[in-house]
Amino acid sequence: MDPTIIDVEASGFGRGSYPIEVGVALPDTSTHCFLIRPDAAWTHWDSAAESLHHIDRQTLLRHGRSPAEVAGALNRLLAGARVYSDAWSHDLSWLGRLHEVSGVPQGYRLESLRVLLSEAQAAIWHQTKSRVIEQMALTRHRASSDALIIQET
Repeated sequence: MDPTIIDVEASGFGRGSYPIEVGVALPDTSTHCFLIRPDAAWTHWDSAAESLHHIDRQTLLRHGRSPAEVAGALNRLLAGARVYSDAWSHDLSWLGRLHEVSGVPQGYRLESLRVLLSEAQAAIWHQTKSRVIEQMALTRHRASSDALIIQET
């Protein structure tokens, strides 16, 4: 059975950054994606991060869901599940910010994808991921596509 994978796109890197999109790939390979409208206190914006995810702040303000809506949707989708991330420390921080600002306690457990990999698998992770990206031919760098790529890798 495939693991549940989560991927988070953010406004930038480091202090002050916050989640702007969360994507999930479930064990049945279905995906879910949520754009997040920034909280009023979330003002940090890094154009270098935008050049990677191609989501501008205006799109978030127009089409994003509130942090409480996204936190609630994630809890319903992932209720009690163990969810894996390939960028655990970053995603843990960003999901923590999402749940904290929304006042919605996190109802799922986030773990590093690394716990699922043997040393041999970890050693070939990047080259395998590159092949999977090529084979899947997903052209958009978005959180749900990334989660699916990670799950397939």
